[in-house]
Amino acid sequence: MSQAPHLTRTITIADVAKAAGVSSMTVSKVLRGTGRIASETRDRVSRIAEELGYVPNRLAGSLSSQTSSLIGIVIPSIGDQVFAGVLAGINEVLNDKGYTAFIGESFFDPENELRIVHMMLTMKPAALILTGGIARDERTKRLLRHSGIRAVHLWDGDNPDLDVTVGLSHLNAGRLAAECFINAGLTRCAYVGSQLSRDLCAATRFEGYRRSLAIHGASLQLSADPHLPRNTETGYTLTKSLIARGEMPQAIHYLNDAMAIGGLRYLLEAAVSVPQNVSVNSFNGTALLHSLTTRLTTIEVPLLEIGRRAAVAALAPSELLSGSSVELIDIGLIEGNTVRAKQET
Repeated sequence: MSQAPHLTRTITIADVAKAAGVSSMTVSKVLRGTGRIASETRDRVSRIAEELGYVPNRLAGSLSSQTSSLIGIVIPSIGDQVFAGVLAGINEVLNDKGYTAFIGESFFDPENELRIVHMMLTMKPAALILTGGIARDERTKRLLRHSGIRAVHLWDGDNPDLDVTVGLSHLNAGRLAAECFINAGLTRCAYVGSQLSRDLCAATRFEGYRRSLAIHGASLQLSADPHLPRNTETGYTLTKSLIARGEMPQAIHYLNDAMAIGGLRYLLEAAVSVPQNVSVNSFNGTALLHSLTTRLTTIEVPLLEIGRRAAVAALAPSELLSGSSVELIDIGLIEGNTVRAKQET
């Protein structure tokens, strides 16, 4: 699978000046907010600069004769264990090559991503790595197209974008979760998650889970919230709400391991036996290092490897990316003791 690169030459002040019908000095004064410029001219220049995707180079003096060693990285949250693992893989490669990571958090907000990308581009980084699964603003896409800087689309392998995509198939992850239950003979299934309207990759996983259950004739209950954080406490709360409906599912798939741990805690308190009465599986594998007697069945994602490959893609010469600009990372189900074995009839 391949995708067309967006790399073009960088838009300059001269380009903006030509399009606006003014001098480069006038453009410079408008963008710096100095000089006595007519308001009509100032508005026209500002509008054209945005339309062309012009970004001022605040480091021009220091970087004019050398290649930047900065790599801009935008992730949803540093506090998320998943992206902390990916960052560790990225930094492993960057540090070895003499590059420095500059990190911003989008919190799945397209406006935040736009602001961060614009700021990062003023520093003329060697490359950018942007997490997918966000409803990216068209203004961000325009900035990236005209930046002349390599941009790596991270995490969302189902929707390739930018110059290079490194990620996994979230549709496949959802399918694996559903088939885990179906293969165990479990057909009354449920899903617990949150913020699906913001985290598009999580929404894609849910869709893969839903589709696979439907293909096999299994039922599905949903316990989700658009705003609650995707953590242990929310997993506890949403599981409690699910069980309170009185329609006990045979199996529950959780958005991530943290929410699954919260769900398991509630099921233990409510004297619901796992996996005898309810089976549980999850996504990301971050709970595997902390397992003791309860070993969560989960879809393990090689977070370090995804980070390493994204960093390699960001630094690779353009000719090496031809025909191979989408890289899907393999994932797999790790069987713990939270899904019951198929019962013989």
